[in-house]
Amino acid sequence: MKRLSTDLQAFAGSAFAAAFRAIKMVRPDRPNHPGGVHLVGTLERDEGPRPASGIPWLDTSGTSQVDARLSRSIGLPGSFPDIIGLAVRFTEMDKVSDVLLATTGATGLGRFILRLRRDAASAVFSTMMPYKSETGPVLIGARTIAGPNKLPAEPRAFSFQLGQQAWILELHHASPLGPWTRFGKLTLTLADGVGQDTAARFDPVLNPLPTAGTYGWTRRLREPSYALARQRG
Repeated sequence: MKRLSTDLQAFAGSAFAAAFRAIKMVRPDRPNHPGGVHLVGTLERDEGPRPASGIPWLDTSGTSQVDARLSRSIGLPGSFPDIIGLAVRFTEMDKVSDVLLATTGATGLGRFILRLRRDAASAVFSTMMPYKSETGPVLIGARTIAGPNKLPAEPRAFSFQLGQQAWILELHHASPLGPWTRFGKLTLTLADGVGQDTAARFDPVLNPLPTAGTYGWTRRLREPSYALARQRG
């Protein structure tokens, strides 16, 4: 049974990669998330006693400087809703770490269903794929707590609306179906004051979260598509 499950996961990963390859023929540089906004800021992990996630890095206080990118996943025209992606990169313990969040639901199984949204400010973001902790699987989520009331996901409109303000998101962790627990906040502003897109490629497979493990099934689902994404042009 375990072998069958592994084979199915590998098949699904290959199927995702095949779809990714087809899109790459039309968009050779970035098959998905084709246009985005470059953001910079800080990721602050709260001090004081709080329920633990089982991932030591999440469960200790600290501040990291981040690079981030907000983008529309499918790349539909700006007037259409799209899956909004938020990629966050920081360096800890002399290693680069990438966290990828996308618009999903907030509760129950909704955390594992991607949602089309027009507005980043009212959206809920989650990692969908869980990290492996000392106590079991852990999801990371984010939602806006301060900033403009509306942040259109279309890159130029997002940059115009954010302007010189900060976009502040509250960060949470949770077991797959458990309650969300705050562990910090993410404060983002436009890079260089304009938010022109970045050429950086964010990859949670190559750059995992500090002190967190990964599940084999998540790697089997993700790796084929991310390997293709690393190929430029």
